[in-house]
Amino acid sequence: MLGFGDPVADAIGLLRPRTVVGPSLRAVGEWALRFDSFVHVRIGGLVRGTCWLMLEGHEPVYLQEGDTFMLGNPPPYVLASSLDLSPRPAAPVLASAEDGLVRIGPASEDDLYLCIGHIAFDDSNAALLTDLLPPLVIVREADPHGRQLAQLIDLLAIEVGVTAAGGPLVQNHLAQILLVHMLRAHAGQTDRPTGWLGALNEDGIGTALRAMHANLSHSWNLKELAELSHMSRSAFAQAFKNHVGVPPMEYLIDWRMSLARDALARDTLSIAEIARATGYLSESAFSTTFRRVVGSSPAQFRKQARQWPSTFGQGANQPRA
Repeated sequence: MLGFGDPVADAIGLLRPRTVVGPSLRAVGEWALRFDSFVHVRIGGLVRGTCWLMLEGHEPVYLQEGDTFMLGNPPPYVLASSLDLSPRPAAPVLASAEDGLVRIGPASEDDLYLCIGHIAFDDSNAALLTDLLPPLVIVREADPHGRQLAQLIDLLAIEVGVTAAGGPLVQNHLAQILLVHMLRAHAGQTDRPTGWLGALNEDGIGTALRAMHANLSHSWNLKELAELSHMSRSAFAQAFKNHVGVPPMEYLIDWRMSLARDALARDTLSIAEIARATGYLSESAFSTTFRRVVGSSPAQFRKQARQWPSTFGQGANQPRA
């Protein structure tokens, strides 16, 4: 069986997130750090204190204790104690970290305490999520999901600050939980996201999306999906395209082919098994669709993946400061 049956879990599972939790920052006085652009997602939160977040093309955002932010494929940005300071590059400052901590200024009980995690995805499928994310999402502690996110940031900061068995594993899982909660918060905000992430909140369309993911091997047709959504076929097709951006059957085929590419690259199932798992009655029907969508036959794709495994499923981009 391919996937988990939940669109968010399926997408994150397929993307194989690689998490690097950066050193925590403690700072007092005047300071400003400029961060380079990053692929794919950054998540951060203020455990204590306040600061400004300045992202190119956006108005400066004042962050307070308990606030959390997510940056999707962000351009360069600045974190600073005030708006009128000239920032210095963040990379060499973070490189000086000791025991997972960077300090600017003397130790103080009133210093800013900021925790940041970097999440990179399998490059071949990263667009499934990154294309849906705006450059900046802010969740205030008082917002829905805000308190949960603040608690997760607190836990992440604790894990970064101690040396304990299994620390990297705990940090990785906490960062992924943060990502899911940020996606939930983003999907629930007034300015809803486009694509399947926003469509999950629409009763009829969300029901059809979840059904497709829950039973990918079923030979879905437009009539069945429309009935699940309690709409006529024409109304469902139009509503799905309006919310998700593509017609329902095109979405289903694209998702099936994304999972098929991943399974072929991992080399754990035969082509016939992948065909059945993705809803095709015959290997030839699956191969015809795969060639049309991907541009090569399943056998050719698998051969290339065996020859260049780093290109298929590993990802070329690594987190950096």
